[in-house]
Amino acid sequence: MTNYKSLDAWKKAMELVKEVYLLTKSFPKEELYALTSQTKRAAVSISSNIAEGMGRNYKKDTIQFLHISRGSVYELETFVKCCSYG
Repeated sequence: MTNYKSLDAWKKAMELVKEVYLLTKSFPKEELYALTSQTKRAAVSISSNIAEGMGRNYKKDTIQFLHISRGSVYELETFVKCCSYG
């Protein structure tokens, strides 16, 4: 079984978390408990689901968690676009 920390996707997802945390500092203050929080959680969810999926003993479970991670990517993209309108 591959260690999730050796996956390029996980490494890039962790880099993305850092970038998102820097980016959200520029979000409007009134969004602190709404879009800012959701944006950070979506970014963290990407790498978390990759790691959890790789920790499963069944290929089907791993694939399901990778699909969830992909969904978090789309969610993050949407949040970032929403905050760019403000």
